[in-house]
Amino acid sequence: MSWGYGKDNGPAHWHENFPIANGERQSPINIQPKSAKYDASLKSLNISYDPSAAKNIVNNGHSFNVEFDDSGDKCVLKGGPVEGTYKLLQFHIHWGSCEGQGSEHTVDGVKYDAELHLVHWNTKYGSSGEAVKHPDGLAVVGVFLKVGSACPGIQKVVDALDTIKHKGKQAAFTNFDPTGLLPASRDFWTYPGSLTTPPLLECVTWIVLKEPVTVSKEQMDKLRCLCFSCEGESHCAMVDNWRPCQPLKTREVRASFQ
Repeated sequence: MSWGYGKDNGPAHWHENFPIANGERQSPINIQPKSAKYDASLKSLNISYDPSAAKNIVNNGHSFNVEFDDSGDKCVLKGGPVEGTYKLLQFHIHWGSCEGQGSEHTVDGVKYDAELHLVHWNTKYGSSGEAVKHPDGLAVVGVFLKVGSACPGIQKVVDALDTIKHKGKQAAFTNFDPTGLLPASRDFWTYPGSLTTPPLLECVTWIVLKEPVTVSKEQMDKLRCLCFSCEGESHCAMVDNWRPCQPLKTREVRASFQ
């Protein structure tokens, strides 16, 4: 059976096919601000996104991905906890079936309503496929979303979801600037972790932004209109596509702010 978020194929079962699920640096985690160590050596985040790099939006049966052309240097991340240049590959969101759950990372045990992940790969490895084989292969920026006032920056994404309601659907999605999905503050926590979906590779430097972004209830509800299933199969609402927190083990969480 392929992996998913149901009771028979969800996160509790992933270790059966992906033993690394019980590894030393799995994500997400519960961030405890009091025990996060302020690190003055962390640089400020340098994120530069060019709207012309956006390519398409796809329903992969687990979330939706907005994919970017990463052949040039149009969308890059530098600084923060990473060395070198990382290119934006895609972004996606994890969300709940109701408010009060949906984020993957938690802060002092508190869950947000959703969590956006902007996935970047380390250009020194030449391709994203090669990068995921290395401990510093990916840098993922996590942004907490909470229901409140509407987020203008996400509306174009929300409007496109009707065209990719079912698994396997994709549509052109161009001229989009993901900067509009980021909060005003670039304060972050960082730690070494993993992909939060199979194959759960331990190749991610996590950069979790402290300040959440608000989205409207209507915007949030549109995410829940997507389906885990293919067209023609029984309707299965895409909700609760998040992995619970994993043990921190010997890792340290660092903070870019005091």
